[in-house]
Amino acid sequence: MTLIRSNAFFPQFFDDFFTRDLSNWRYPNNYSKATTMPSVNIVESPENFMVEMAVPGMRKEDFQVELNDDILRIWSEKSDENAVEQDNAFLRKEFSYRAFERTFTLPKSVVDQSKIEAKYQDGILRLMIPKREEAKALPPRKIAIK
Repeated sequence: MTLIRSNAFFPQFFDDFFTRDLSNWRYPNNYSKATTMPSVNIVESPENFMVEMAVPGMRKEDFQVELNDDILRIWSEKSDENAVEQDNAFLRKEFSYRAFERTFTLPKSVVDQSKIEAKYQDGILRLMIPKREEAKALPPRKIAIK
């Protein structure tokens, strides 16, 4: 959830106008996709593909990565609950739930599926997806003219 500072001199409409996603006007209780769906960087090198996903505040145990046929699926569900009780009654109870799922199609003719690796460090989930030898780009070679 994004906290928005409200300005007492202007109506809430102006705060919303400058901070709300334009696709979110009809559904004020929905948060923008950026808060629930992590963005992904995909980098291709001659040797492999690298998928990077920024998901700070999570642990590696919060993620699931699965390869089913040629579909790579990355998902997570995390819930937190904090409660302050006094005399067996809640003074305050806060809870949150975050979930996302991303899927990618990996062509079997290009990717070596048996060597995919995943690592989570410093808030970034990285997947290294190596290419098959036959799919790697060959360096340019000179062809002799006869």
